[in-house]
Amino acid sequence: MTEYLGGAVIPTGFDVPVEPLRRAAHYSGEPGSIAEARALAARFVEQLTTEWCAAVGDRTREELLLVVSELVTNADRHSSGPYILELEGTDAAVTVSVYDSSGALPVRFPRDPERIGRHGLEIVGVLATEITVERVPVGKRVRAVVPLR
Repeated sequence: MTEYLGGAVIPTGFDVPVEPLRRAAHYSGEPGSIAEARALAARFVEQLTTEWCAAVGDRTREELLLVVSELVTNADRHSSGPYILELEGTDAAVTVSVYDSSGALPVRFPRDPERIGRHGLEIVGVLATEITVERVPVGKRVRAVVPLR
Protein backbone atom coordinates (compact mmCIF):
# COMPACT_ATOMS: atom_id res chain seq x y z
CA MET A 1 0.00 0.00 0.00
CA THR A 2 1.21 3.50 -0.74
CA GLU A 3 -0.10 6.56 1.10
CA TYR A 4 -0.05 10.06 -0.27
CA LEU A 5 0.51 12.96 2.09
CA GLY A 6 0.51 16.43 0.63
CA GLY A 7 1.59 15.06 -2.75
CA ALA A 8 4.47 13.04 -1.29
CA VAL A 9 4.55 9.29 -1.73
CA ILE A 10 5.18 7.43 1.48
CA PRO A 11 5.89 3.71 1.07
CA THR A 12 4.33 1.78 3.92
CA GLY A 13 6.05 -1.53 3.25
CA PHE A 14 2.82 -3.41 2.62
CA ASP A 15 3.01 -3.17 -1.15
CA VAL A 16 5.71 -5.85 -1.33
CA PRO A 17 4.55 -9.27 -2.59
CA VAL A 18 4.49 -11.82 0.21
CA GLU A 19 5.67 -15.38 -0.34
CA PRO A 20 3.62 -18.27 1.03
CA LEU A 21 4.92 -19.94 4.16
CA ARG A 22 6.84 -23.09 3.18
CA ARG A 23 8.26 -26.00 5.15
CA ALA A 24 9.57 -29.40 4.11
CA ALA A 25 10.98 -32.44 5.84
CA HIS A 26 12.52 -35.74 4.77
CA TYR A 27 11.44 -38.96 6.45
CA SER A 28 13.16 -42.33 6.32
CA GLY A 29 10.08 -44.42 7.05
CA GLU A 30 11.41 -45.48 10.44
CA PRO A 31 8.83 -45.97 13.20
CA GLY A 32 7.56 -42.60 14.37
CA SER A 33 7.91 -40.89 10.97
CA ILE A 34 4.19 -40.39 10.53
CA ALA A 35 3.88 -38.83 13.99
CA GLU A 36 6.82 -36.56 13.20
CA ALA A 37 5.11 -35.45 9.97
CA ARG A 38 1.91 -34.64 11.88
CA ALA A 39 3.93 -32.67 14.44
CA LEU A 40 5.60 -30.70 11.64
CA ALA A 41 2.17 -29.92 10.17
CA ALA A 42 0.84 -28.83 13.57
CA ARG A 43 3.78 -26.44 14.04
CA PHE A 44 3.24 -25.20 10.48
CA VAL A 45 -0.41 -24.34 11.22
CA GLU A 46 0.60 -22.45 14.37
CA GLN A 47 3.19 -20.49 12.40
CA LEU A 48 0.63 -19.80 9.66
CA THR A 49 -1.81 -18.35 12.19
CA THR A 50 0.93 -16.13 13.59
CA GLU A 51 2.70 -14.99 10.42
CA TRP A 52 -0.23 -14.95 7.99
CA CYS A 53 -3.00 -14.22 10.53
CA ALA A 54 -4.76 -17.25 9.06
CA ALA A 55 -8.01 -18.09 10.77
CA VAL A 56 -7.66 -21.81 11.39
CA GLY A 57 -10.32 -23.35 13.58
CA ASP A 58 -9.88 -26.59 15.48
CA ARG A 59 -11.86 -28.58 12.92
CA THR A 60 -9.86 -27.25 9.97
CA ARG A 61 -6.62 -27.91 11.85
CA GLU A 62 -7.64 -31.52 12.48
CA GLU A 63 -8.71 -31.96 8.84
CA LEU A 64 -5.33 -30.69 7.65
CA LEU A 65 -3.51 -33.05 10.02
CA LEU A 66 -5.68 -35.91 8.75
CA VAL A 67 -4.73 -35.11 5.13
CA VAL A 68 -1.05 -35.09 6.12
CA SER A 69 -1.47 -38.39 7.98
CA GLU A 70 -3.22 -40.10 5.07
CA LEU A 71 -0.74 -38.96 2.41
CA VAL A 72 2.33 -39.71 4.52
CA THR A 73 0.92 -43.09 5.55
CA ASN A 74 0.38 -43.96 1.88
CA ALA A 75 3.98 -43.00 1.07
CA ASP A 76 5.25 -44.94 4.07
CA ARG A 77 3.25 -48.03 3.20
CA HIS A 78 3.57 -48.14 -0.59
CA SER A 79 7.08 -46.89 -1.36
CA SER A 80 10.31 -48.72 -0.77
CA GLY A 81 12.29 -45.70 0.23
CA PRO A 82 12.24 -42.37 1.98
CA TYR A 83 9.64 -39.69 1.37
CA ILE A 84 9.36 -35.92 1.61
CA LEU A 85 6.52 -33.86 3.08
CA GLU A 86 6.22 -30.34 1.73
CA LEU A 87 3.77 -27.76 3.11
CA GLU A 88 2.93 -24.41 1.54
CA GLY A 89 0.31 -22.09 2.98
CA THR A 90 -1.35 -18.70 2.98
CA ASP A 91 -4.35 -17.37 4.86
CA ALA A 92 -6.63 -19.11 2.33
CA ALA A 93 -5.26 -22.64 1.87
CA VAL A 94 -2.50 -25.11 2.63
CA THR A 95 -0.99 -27.29 -0.08
CA VAL A 96 0.27 -30.65 1.16
CA SER A 97 2.71 -32.43 -1.17
CA VAL A 98 4.26 -35.82 -0.53
CA TYR A 99 7.05 -37.16 -2.72
CA ASP A 100 8.01 -40.82 -2.58
CA SER A 101 10.19 -43.24 -4.53
CA SER A 102 7.40 -45.44 -5.92
CA GLY A 103 6.43 -44.92 -9.54
CA ALA A 104 3.07 -46.64 -8.98
CA LEU A 105 0.28 -44.08 -8.96
CA PRO A 106 -2.26 -44.35 -6.14
CA VAL A 107 -5.75 -45.63 -6.84
CA ARG A 108 -8.79 -43.82 -5.50
CA PHE A 109 -11.41 -46.46 -4.89
CA PRO A 110 -15.13 -45.70 -5.18
CA ARG A 111 -16.96 -45.04 -1.95
CA ASP A 112 -17.76 -48.28 -0.15
CA PRO A 113 -18.56 -48.09 3.58
CA GLU A 114 -18.21 -51.87 3.88
CA ARG A 115 -14.63 -51.93 2.56
CA ILE A 116 -12.00 -52.29 5.26
CA GLY A 117 -9.03 -50.07 4.55
CA ARG A 118 -7.97 -48.24 1.39
CA HIS A 119 -10.00 -45.15 2.24
CA GLY A 120 -7.01 -42.76 2.33
CA LEU A 121 -7.51 -40.92 -0.96
CA GLU A 122 -11.27 -41.05 -0.48
CA ILE A 123 -10.84 -39.15 2.81
CA VAL A 124 -8.38 -36.70 1.27
CA GLY A 125 -10.80 -36.17 -1.63
CA VAL A 126 -13.52 -35.06 0.76
CA LEU A 127 -11.27 -32.62 2.64
CA ALA A 128 -9.25 -31.15 -0.24
CA THR A 129 -10.49 -28.92 -3.05
CA GLU A 130 -7.88 -30.35 -5.42
CA ILE A 131 -5.80 -33.52 -5.62
CA THR A 132 -3.11 -34.08 -8.23
CA VAL A 133 -0.80 -37.01 -8.76
CA GLU A 134 2.19 -36.86 -11.05
CA ARG A 135 5.29 -38.83 -11.76
CA VAL A 136 8.55 -37.12 -10.94
CA PRO A 137 12.06 -38.30 -11.85
CA VAL A 138 12.47 -40.28 -8.63
CA GLY A 139 8.91 -41.55 -8.15
CA LYS A 140 5.72 -39.54 -7.71
CA ARG A 141 4.21 -36.51 -6.04
CA VAL A 142 0.74 -36.48 -4.51
CA ARG A 143 -0.54 -32.97 -3.87
CA ALA A 144 -3.70 -31.89 -2.03
CA VAL A 145 -4.98 -28.35 -1.53
CA VAL A 146 -6.86 -27.91 1.74
CA PRO A 147 -8.90 -24.73 2.12
CA LEU A 148 -8.76 -22.85 5.42
CA ARG A 149 -12.45 -22.40 6.15
